Amino acid sequence: MNTTSTTPTAFARDAYPYLRHNADRAYLDSAATSQRPDAVLAAEDAFARTEYAAVHRGSSMATGEATWAFEGARERIARFVGAGEREIVFAENATDALNVIALGLSDAATFGAPHLALGPGDEIVVTEAEHHANLIPWQRLARRTGATLRAVPVDERGLWSVDDLAAIVSERTRLVAFAHVSNVTGYIAPVADVVQIAGEAGALTVLDACQSAPHLPLDLGALGVDFAAFSSHKMLGPTGIGALYGRAELLDQLPPARTGGSTITTVTIDDAQFLPAPQRFEAGTQPVTQAVGFGAAAEYLSEIGMERVRAHEAEMAGQLVDAVAAVPGVELVGPEVGAERAGLVSFVVDGVHAHDVGQFLDDRGITVRTGHHCAQPLHRRLGVAATTRASAYVYTSADDVARFAAALAEVRTFFGADR
Repeated sequence: MNTTSTTPTAFARDAYPYLRHNADRAYLDSAATSQRPDAVLAAEDAFARTEYAAVHRGSSMATGEATWAFEGARERIARFVGAGEREIVFAENATDALNVIALGLSDAATFGAPHLALGPGDEIVVTEAEHHANLIPWQRLARRTGATLRAVPVDERGLWSVDDLAAIVSERTRLVAFAHVSNVTGYIAPVADVVQIAGEAGALTVLDACQSAPHLPLDLGALGVDFAAFSSHKMLGPTGIGALYGRAELLDQLPPARTGGSTITTVTIDDAQFLPAPQRFEAGTQPVTQAVGFGAAAEYLSEIGMERVRAHEAEMAGQLVDAVAAVPGVELVGPEVGAERAGLVSFVVDGVHAHDVGQFLDDRGITVRTGHHCAQPLHRRLGVAATTRASAYVYTSADDVARFAAALAEVRTFFGADR
């Protein structure tokens, strides 16, 4: 990898097989799933071919080598997000990780962790901007425990404020769950402020880091959140694996959501004793090949440097915003022009459904995302069923954005919406 270039794109773009194979396309859907570089694919392939074996089972050399690769991946990922190795649990994806937290809390009262249990009179706070993965688990937790779910409202641009959150959090609040970066608006949450407000109320904090771990310098330990979740496939890694972060002392107390092999110390017919974290949460055979790829992706991004990733994406975000703002009849969602945002833009084209916008762009070789982006409450507040989203990553170029801008300028004319 050529690390002497001045921008991530200059040395990263040619390293992606998908982009080489589809050189005539502009891939602007990395917020959904990012592309994998050769280095990550090679790491997965090498493990599958030469080190593939069960982990944490038996005493053979094969098991030892596979376990070393598996735990080495955990170490890389932990270092990437500012966590201790015992604070990273492998999960199927971020959605699974969030469910592990919610299911664990729902069992706290009967699993010897009453201080983590919720009940009638307690409150869970989310925002109207949350991805369904960071909403539905808390809906279910509220139903199971009798707690009340409360939501911080968003404004007409889809943004929420710290003041509105502070007005909802009270001495009854036991948990505050929120996204670090909105997958619809690109809004970057003031994590430190939320952690302080929640901490003063004695509430746990759960951070959806799916859109921040791949794109921003991230130090979960320094941020002070209690739990967090993020996915491999959004940060240059494979699908089928994600990570749950939790402060070590909390993970050791949280009941495991799934039980079985590899999670226990002692089992009798009537009872079982569980290992400390992270093994207490990793029941059954793990996706070891995917974990190796996940670790390789974290290492790859670390070598690029997350400050450089953020700087490049901020530049791309500015160009995307300018492209949207320049077209009459196209409304930008989220922070206003010139305000800080992550490297994505969502927008509404007057008189043209988002799905038609996406198809038009796709026909011109530009891949974007359309729909409600698993955030129906947010779209309902915006008064639209769907938006179109273009998102950048390390391999996004100014040429990609220019192609997007030129095609977007033609949409309303093509559909006769400018008459």
